[in-house]
Amino acid sequence: MSNRFREATWRAVAFGRGLAYDGESDRRAILWEKAAMSEIRSRRIVLAARPEGAPKPSDFRLEEETLGAPGPGELLCRTHYFSLDPYMRGRMNATHGYTQPLALGETMIGAAVCEVLRANAPGFAAGDIVRTYSGWRDYALVPADGVERIDPSLAPVTTALGVLGMPGLTAYAGLLTVGKPRPGDTVVVAAASGPVGATVGQIARLMGCRAVGIAGTAAKCAHVTDDLGFDACVNHRDPGFAEALAAACPDGIDVYFENVGGAVLRAVIPLLNPFARVPVCGQIAHYNASAPPPGPDHLPMLMIAALTKRLTLRGFIVTDFADQEPEFLARVSRWIGEGKIVYREDVVDGIENAIDAFIGLLGGGNFGKLLVRLDKD
Repeated sequence: MSNRFREATWRAVAFGRGLAYDGESDRRAILWEKAAMSEIRSRRIVLAARPEGAPKPSDFRLEEETLGAPGPGELLCRTHYFSLDPYMRGRMNATHGYTQPLALGETMIGAAVCEVLRANAPGFAAGDIVRTYSGWRDYALVPADGVERIDPSLAPVTTALGVLGMPGLTAYAGLLTVGKPRPGDTVVVAAASGPVGATVGQIARLMGCRAVGIAGTAAKCAHVTDDLGFDACVNHRDPGFAEALAAACPDGIDVYFENVGGAVLRAVIPLLNPFARVPVCGQIAHYNASAPPPGPDHLPMLMIAALTKRLTLRGFIVTDFADQEPEFLARVSRWIGEGKIVYREDVVDGIENAIDAFIGLLGGGNFGKLLVRLDKD
């Protein structure tokens, strides 16, 4: 829909309601009036089937629903952006992980930046911008005690889903609390151009460490060194990846921030120094696996290294460090303001394109924090 046609549509709606129309403020007024009259039709994407291996479009379904007025303690919210993240793949399985799996027919999970259209809870008002966990949908009724206000003066609101949201806190707490970097350490991070890896490497540099990234294309590696300021970056798809990683880490690896697994982890293990720390954040190379990987079993190599080099491997979930969020927001927002941390976003327009974008994410198709935008205006 062109901007001219969209504006004409809003003017027609305003005229039909006896309202003058002068742009964005009156468009929101119309939405708030609709919310008060319980006229909201919303689209959502639900889990239609359990994936076998890589998800396919038929594992999802786009539905419509009607939302009524918010009940006591609820907010009626309009989604502006929602997040796509690798962890969502695990929630699609029937097996229990660190949290409950999604039920068939349930809305795909995820964080979102929303605007409050109608509030039935103290302390909130129409027009507030909040972060919810309402998932892949246009509108949502959410409990007020489950949302967080976003301060648009702190940074662009999209950062609440990326560098100042769950991925940023994952990087901050995982590196500083689990990785325990020391000045002069070599810190290696996989998926270095993604929102977690990019933040890990930049914080490592601020801690006085040497940062080495691993990414999947030459363009991503160039971004990691030229824009993010890493000391080096190695393409894991290159035939000589293991040798190139060793050359980039002449003094070995003191902290390896694990996001990937597979061949990347196998190349890292021989380079780990005695007493190295390995924060285990993700294993995206295995999320779509329906059977054990082919080839030799590398677990004995890892366990022998853990024993002889006295390694510390610790898996963690970001909610383990929820109490660090105020400190994280204060420090990282300051570093962003000072230009010491930069970030990249990969924005897809339209809820109807979310499925293909998510499938691409699991294959490394995104470049930066992947977001779905529901209104270009």
